[in-house]
Amino acid sequence: MIVFDREQASHHTPREQLLDRVMGAERFKKSSELLRAGRLPADGMAFVAHDGRHLIGTVRLWHVVAGTAGPALLLGPLAVEKAYNGSGVGAGLMYAALNAAQIAGHRAVLLVGDPDYYARFGFTADPASGLLMPGHFDRHRFLGINLRDDILGGTSGILQATGQKSH
Repeated sequence: MIVFDREQASHHTPREQLLDRVMGAERFKKSSELLRAGRLPADGMAFVAHDGRHLIGTVRLWHVVAGTAGPALLLGPLAVEKAYNGSGVGAGLMYAALNAAQIAGHRAVLLVGDPDYYARFGFTADPASGLLMPGHFDRHRFLGINLRDDILGGTSGILQATGQKSH
């Protein structure tokens, strides 16, 4: 049975090992990592999936300022153990994260990812079209979703990390 839960301190090492297996060292070169580096995820906005024995999936949300739109969240990375690809683990983590963000009153979520995959959760390129990421990023993969009103519509500027710094 697959269980979805909030990330705990005990998940740190297995989470990093999962990210290494699924994404490799290239993950540290991504523009999103520039915003996450040295920061903690938004409080209560980090989720894992496990099969009763092993951590098999992870996703986190991070505080950012989305240019003129103001506070928003940046989602990522979403990673699932390869043996569980297509099993719904990624979707379960996405729904857990988006539901928690909406319940907590967050207004928008941004990410860099596969437009075809994230479209099923409501993400499109249009809400992020006036925004920039620090460093290199693929414009067509920069996606957003408004959780409350149309706060990203017509916004401009560059994403800036605002979350709590890690030790």
